[in-house]
Amino acid sequence: MKTFYSVLLCTLITAITYGQEQKKTIKDTTTQTTTKLNEVIVTGNLKTDPVLTVVSNKYDEKIVQPKNVADLFNNIIGFSVIKRGNYAIDPSFRGAQYEQLNIQYDGGTKAMHACPNRMDPITTHIIPEEISKIEIIKGPYTVRYGATFGGIINLVTQKPDYEDHGLHGKVSGGYESNGNSLVNLVQLQYIKDKYDIVANAGYRDFGNYEDGDGKEIPSSFRSTDYGLKIGYNFSDDQRLQAHWRQSFGRDVLHAALPMDTEYDDSSIISLDYSLDAIGKTVKSLTAKAYYSYVDHLMTNYNRPSFMMMEAASGVDAITAGGKIEINWKPSEKINVFSGLDALHIARDGNRTRLVKIMNGNALPSPMEFNDKVWQDSYITDLGVYTEAKYSISSKTIFTAGIRYDNVTSDIQDPEDDFAAMYDLEKRTEHNVSGTVSIKNRVSDKFTLEAAYGRGVRSANMIERFINHFSVGQDPYEYIGNPDLKAEVNNQFEIGFKGYEPLKNSFNSFKYETSFYYSFFENYIVGIVDESLTRKFNPTSEPSNPKVFRNLDEAYKTGFEAMAQVDFLDHYFLKTEFSYVYAKNKDLAESLPLTPPFTTRFVVGFEKVKFWANIQYNLTSKQDHISESFGETETDGYQTLDIRLGLKPIKNITLGFAVINALDEAYNNHLNFSFTNQEDFGSTPITEPGRNFSAFLQYSF
Repeated sequence: MKTFYSVLLCTLITAITYGQEQKKTIKDTTTQTTTKLNEVIVTGNLKTDPVLTVVSNKYDEKIVQPKNVADLFNNIIGFSVIKRGNYAIDPSFRGAQYEQLNIQYDGGTKAMHACPNRMDPITTHIIPEEISKIEIIKGPYTVRYGATFGGIINLVTQKPDYEDHGLHGKVSGGYESNGNSLVNLVQLQYIKDKYDIVANAGYRDFGNYEDGDGKEIPSSFRSTDYGLKIGYNFSDDQRLQAHWRQSFGRDVLHAALPMDTEYDDSSIISLDYSLDAIGKTVKSLTAKAYYSYVDHLMTNYNRPSFMMMEAASGVDAITAGGKIEINWKPSEKINVFSGLDALHIARDGNRTRLVKIMNGNALPSPMEFNDKVWQDSYITDLGVYTEAKYSISSKTIFTAGIRYDNVTSDIQDPEDDFAAMYDLEKRTEHNVSGTVSIKNRVSDKFTLEAAYGRGVRSANMIERFINHFSVGQDPYEYIGNPDLKAEVNNQFEIGFKGYEPLKNSFNSFKYETSFYYSFFENYIVGIVDESLTRKFNPTSEPSNPKVFRNLDEAYKTGFEAMAQVDFLDHYFLKTEFSYVYAKNKDLAESLPLTPPFTTRFVVGFEKVKFWANIQYNLTSKQDHISESFGETETDGYQTLDIRLGLKPIKNITLGFAVINALDEAYNNHLNFSFTNQEDFGSTPITEPGRNFSAFLQYSF
């Protein structure tokens, strides 16, 4: 990593010097505007945007939903969420989850979880009020943003309004009735020609919610967050920006995990640099470096198992990386992006157990044990890539990209039993991924896109190095496998979208759809190993652990579709469909965590000062399941959500919502089951019942 950052620093110095020399010799007669950093992926430019992308709603403009991180994904077609409580929520897209999705902030910053049970996924380290939009690339259709297997999610934080100089800000607050939950945010920004400063602070206090049957679900948490973003413009074409943020989670209850979070503290710092208008061939240079640290403590102090065994686990995670990219144009029709990036993940930590009862007998004095959770492990990925866009015509763009990743992994403090299973040495993998695609704007009313992507993902740290810990949806202990081959996703997709003007009271008809097929190589799953026995609680069932293995044959196919009619100038009617079918041919069952068929109907009204919509959600029964993963069939359900917002006076925004207005009692198929809880069996956790929310924002 030191070598990478040295190269990054030298490149920045060279680029700045070169850029200043170019500006002395090249006379630019056009009007310049302040450079905006490349924090976004989708810019609305046919010649630079990736193929098959989705941009979600602008949350900072239409904030009317309850302020929970899950709401960032729940209403985006193709998405589901994996829920272990009200805090530990992971997004799932088309049945891809965890490290199968490349999730990042502002075009590249990452913060990986410290907990092996994912109590603290990347989405917990930023608050929803900071997100202005979410950008999604639906598959491995670009090589520019790190190794990508199932798609890219870019969480774009709110940026300064560069056109509005001086001091500005906003104060907001929200309330949810189900759990008596409160959220607050204060944001200030000061903008000048040469520099800008944005600061924010937020506090969230969520209580236990009740499901549709009136049962209280242990899900409360508190978190405090603040951030500071400072940008400096050396010139109209050159900018440097630093972003610092911290998040502090406290007293987090996890209904579907064996322990709760005492604290979860994260710190993230990133540095971004951009230089535009360098010369005739080399157009621009961007660079990023970031570092994050997560400190996490989980205990079972308030769980039934505490009477038999007292457990506390302190773990930490370091994520560091960076990127340098040059945009160059060897000819008028060819636009090339070349760069190198790095990602380093390191984790460590131990679990302390005080065993009070052994083999059903109370011990005269508790016995203390220490278990190595991560065994002081790391993974480093150094990547180099080139992606070229060729303008076949003014309306047709062909894209081809290739990427090489050098992945090094090592375990530096292994447990004796883990070391006895494997020949543990530092390992290096060589992964090659690539993509080809074409985007054709047939007319102003119709666009056709087609793509193939080969996405390659090396095994994550849980799959490599976990040692007899329960990290799945089932009660099995899992054992890692440092010799796993990298997963490969060969994904084909075709999509089209269009727009047709209508007559009379109807204004327009919009439609969009995508069809995809993926076949996987070396798909990673946990398989029961009957030659091994569980390590902890040896008299409990299941007695055999699972070991992560590669599968030979698995595939996935599906589609998303959307149709919308705009009428009477301000009204719309929209419907959306999403379907995924996955098959594990080796085990003759579905791949785990495959969402059911979902349908949405939305009718709404939108004006500048008032907007409202009613959304009807239909989720089908899911009986295509992975029994080996501990899944059970899930009944279908229907919910109704009502949202409205208004601006009664200048600078004031109000939002109201009723979520699950019918008070339906249900659970999503991807929800984990209650674990180590009083008065709850091993059934999937249920979702909140009827929930009223209100939101108020004052801007100045």
